Amino acid sequence: MLSTIANVDVTQKDAEKALVVAISCSAVLEDADDGDGYAVGAAFALLQALKSVNRQLVAANPDESLLFDVLLVTTDERRRRQSARIVSSTKRYGLEVSRFCFSGQEDFVACLVENQAQLFLSTEPEEVALASQRGVLSALLGHQTWSSPSEQLRVLLCGDDVAAATFTPATQRFWSQLGALRGRFGVLDSPVSVLVMTAHGGRQAFGGILAGLRSRGLKADEAHCLAGAPRGPILEVLRPHFLLGDLARLP
Repeated sequence: MLSTIANVDVTQKDAEKALVVAISCSAVLEDADDGDGYAVGAAFALLQALKSVNRQLVAANPDESLLFDVLLVTTDERRRRQSARIVSSTKRYGLEVSRFCFSGQEDFVACLVENQAQLFLSTEPEEVALASQRGVLSALLGHQTWSSPSEQLRVLLCGDDVAAATFTPATQRFWSQLGALRGRFGVLDSPVSVLVMTAHGGRQAFGGILAGLRSRGLKADEAHCLAGAPRGPILEVLRPHFLLGDLARLP
């Protein structure tokens, strides 16, 4: 069974113009040790950053429609029975969640499509794989999310995968909207930072990747070519909220 509930405590965004980000509930809320309510999960800093970006966009232009629109997706049967607790927990933590989707594992992708989600984030590899197979741009949230900043959204792209990717209209829309949203702010002190990393290749190939991203409306704030070096040290410095691309194969 699939159901979507609007959050009456949050101003609803225009889904046709907003950048819709769907996040698994298990990444946002974890079972508390005392069994009472929920504790914040790995995506807590991410949600704070998205809220910070929206706040600054609206402060600059009260009529702004290009905003992050957050959808919280719950697939666990036990948690589906605790929908009221989930809604109240997001309110208690001050999270800006527009809609709550309660579904089973077999139909959560239908929820993403129905709500026009442009990006799906989860700590569950199986969910990410399934959403990706169905054409929804998806990324796995890892342990590094905990140390990400709460005031600046940091998006890391794997340039190798971006260069080789076949862009669907939905994917192209995500890149262009993210680029347009980043363009709302200046070069310095922006609440959105787009980072690009490549595993291999020289300066010329890297320049081609950056040029390709610019042609799709997305400019990088930082660019890093690892040239075969380990990725761990640079990730500790960059502290992205999520990584787009198959960075798992990087050394």
